Parts: sequence; structure tokens; C-alpha cells
Amino acid sequence: MELEMEALEKNNTWKLVTLPPGKKPVGCKWVYTVKYRADGTIERYKVRLVAKGFTQTYGVDYLETFAPVAKMNTGRVILSLAANHD
Repeated sequence: MELEMEALEKNNTWKLVTLPPGKKPVGCKWVYTVKYRADGTIERYKVRLVAKGFTQTYGVDYLETFAPVAKMNTGRVILSLAANHD
């Protein structure tokens, strides 16, 4: 966990700002994962810090969302172009 915190700080993952009056900070929590080898022995332990975004309220804490997901037709066009230019 200490290595992860050092990496987050080194990469300037966040910056400290003053909290506006009447606002609450978004909480966070640590998620732990155990990675196993093919034979079932433990390879390593992993940890990541995640924000509790589900505590935010639309229109109060944020105004819009965006998910960069390609539509199925876009994928078909790309595959078609790749097949035709091969």
C-alpha cells in the first residue's frame, strides 16, 4: 500500500484544493487483490485506491458524464476497412 501511495504522489495524481463551503469531499477506499500463478500459489498482492463516486449527486457535485465507448457500427466500419485494405 505504501508503494501505491508513493506512486500516486510521484505521478501527481491529485492536487490539494480548498473545499468550497457546503461541499463534502468524495471518499475513497483501498481495494485489495491477490494474484495467483497457474499452479495456485500466490504470485503477488495488489492494491488500488478507488473513489466512492456513488456518493456524488447529479447537478450538485457534477453536471455531465462521459464514457469513451465506440458504437458497434464504428467497430464494423473499422473491421471492414481493414479487411478491404489488406
